[in-house]
Amino acid sequence: MTPHASSHPTTGHHPDPGQHDDDGLAELLELDAEILAPLLEEVVDWVAQHVDGAPRTVVDLGAGTGSGSRLLARRFPSAQVVAIDRSAARLERLRATAGAQGLADRVRTVQADLDSAWPEVGAVDLGWAASSLHELAAPDRLLRELHAGMRPGGLLAVVEMDALPRFLPEDIGVGRPGLERRCHQVLAQARWNAFPDWGPHLEEAGFRLAGRRRFGVEARPVPPGTGRWAHRTLRRALPALAGRLAADDLLVLEHLLADDSPGAVLHREDLELRAGRIVWAARRA
Repeated sequence: MTPHASSHPTTGHHPDPGQHDDDGLAELLELDAEILAPLLEEVVDWVAQHVDGAPRTVVDLGAGTGSGSRLLARRFPSAQVVAIDRSAARLERLRATAGAQGLADRVRTVQADLDSAWPEVGAVDLGWAASSLHELAAPDRLLRELHAGMRPGGLLAVVEMDALPRFLPEDIGVGRPGLERRCHQVLAQARWNAFPDWGPHLEEAGFRLAGRRRFGVEARPVPPGTGRWAHRTLRRALPALAGRLAADDLLVLEHLLADDSPGAVLHREDLELRAGRIVWAARRA
């Protein structure tokens, strides 16, 4: 996603407006994983259909706080999961969470900037890159290096948000209808959630595309915790919206983010959830 293409922690070089707020980002990522757990499990199940046999080494590229690493470890119980991220703080949190869930002996962490070089992690059976490839300065170089480091028949799954998650109804009862839609338009202009069709890039790196699929969820009433997730998401987007969003919309947005406001997103009962993922599965010949 580029200046802040995604809410996912990245391994790339692009500046993130909230990169110093690691605790806030960690909470945002964990809320995303908790609330979208059924969707993410569906994604992993679909990826597993393309895996030949039981993978021995699974690598999570840009692992962040480790929600993907833990999901992969549970789905592939005979595999060793290698979680790669550039942030020492996120990896420390990942190790603690994995240990608390009884996965400490199955999840290994590697601190590395994937824009520098592919780390020595051994031969890879399954690679998982969720909202991380687009953050790299040279994703094509990484794909070539990963391809070279995979066992024949190994699989790479690239996962992106097909759109930013949506939480608000069209008319929230204050201001002009369509506030969230206008926020997303501004964020799109700022290159949030911007990524290419990874299919051609995967093929150029030597992979053979095995499948591409979209996954989505729409829910109302929303799962518990959605209000906190919406609040964190909108709060994180605020710096990118300031100066770009119309003044009246910014006032309404600040009202929504005020904890003590009766109409605050934390307390609203009219929230709705719309979120999704797009996944590419590609095999090393």
